[in-house]
Order: sequence, then structure tokens, then C-alpha cells
Amino acid sequence: QAGPWLREKGSTFSSVSVSATYFRDFGTATYLEYGLREHMTIGADISTFTSSEGARSGFATLFLRRALGANQGKSRWAYELGIGSAWEGDLILPHIKTGVSWGRGYELRKKSGWMTVDASIKWDLMQGEHAGKLDATVGMNFSDRTTGMLQLYLAHLDHKFYATLAPSVVIKPGKRKFKIQIGTEIPTDDAKNTVLKLGIWREF
Repeated sequence: QAGPWLREKGSTFSSVSVSATYFRDFGTATYLEYGLREHMTIGADISTFTSSEGARSGFATLFLRRALGANQGKSRWAYELGIGSAWEGDLILPHIKTGVSWGRGYELRKKSGWMTVDASIKWDLMQGEHAGKLDATVGMNFSDRTTGMLQLYLAHLDHKFYATLAPSVVIKPGKRKFKIQIGTEIPTDDAKNTVLKLGIWREF
């Protein structure tokens, strides 16, 4: 995901992934971005989860992201506003999302990389509760075809803190127009529920 780097006007990014655990829990995630204006990106974030017992849940959020400041230089800032709904079985829970992102590019031993921090809050409109999330990413382009990422997800929900470590590699096969992401998500307090993830990225 682009974080504070907005999409060029008229350009689109898509990411579709599937994930699974050892216990046969299964998830899907679809993420879309479109450059509506020079300083505005719109998009959608949709995820579903099916447990090994067959219980289904998920969420969908439509959002807009705008630059904070001139959107130039090494450091970038952006804010995000979104609206959507979560569901669990027949229970529907609409929400509003607010967020802010920071990012900065860097170079290490002639290889380019980037760092981002994304902070957001989802406000539950039915129950009056909220959930906070802080995601940090460090990425490096090892070559024109291979990129590595290390991400840390922190969440505060139901008066509890959760942390997940997510390393992954993104590979561009030959002259194809898409990239393949292979990774894992490891809950720090429950490693046995580690998730394996396979995704497809594409820009057009």
C-alpha cells in the first residue's frame, strides 16, 4: 500500500490476496487505489475471514486520502477519511475511519527503500466503540524484480493490545505487469496462529 505517497492522477493500484492458518482458517483481502486528482487518492479496502468452524466475518471501507502540505521532498504526510461496515454473521456494524500517514524514502548501499507509519482509528457507529491501529513498514528494493518488506501491526481493541510481525517478499516475474507477494503474519502472543499469505499486485 502506498501510505502517504498518493497515486498519480488516472492511475490505479490493486492488491488481491488469500491467507490461511495451520488450523484451516481462511481469509481474503482486496485493496484498490485510484488517483482521482493530483493530491487526492480514493480507494477501497475489503477483507473477509472464515474460521475452520465456518463462522464468517469481514469489513469493507471506502476511503479518500489527501496530501498534507506540498507532498514534495523526502518526507511525505497524508490524511485519510473513510466510511464502511464490518460484519460478523448477520450482525452489521457501520463505521467511520480516520487516519494519518507519514513516509520517507532512503538509500542504503546504493539500494533504495522506504519507511512508513500509518495511524488510524475506526469508530463503530452502532456500539459507540473505537479501535486504534498503528502500522509501521520498512521496505527495500533489492533489485528491479525483488522487494523485501518488514511490517509491524499494533492494534488496540476491546481494551487489549495486539501485535503482529509481517515479513514478506514481492517478486516481479519477468516482463509481467503484475507482482507476487509471499509473506507471513505472526501474532507475537500466539505464534501457533501464524498466517501464510499469497497476493497479486498490479498497477495500471
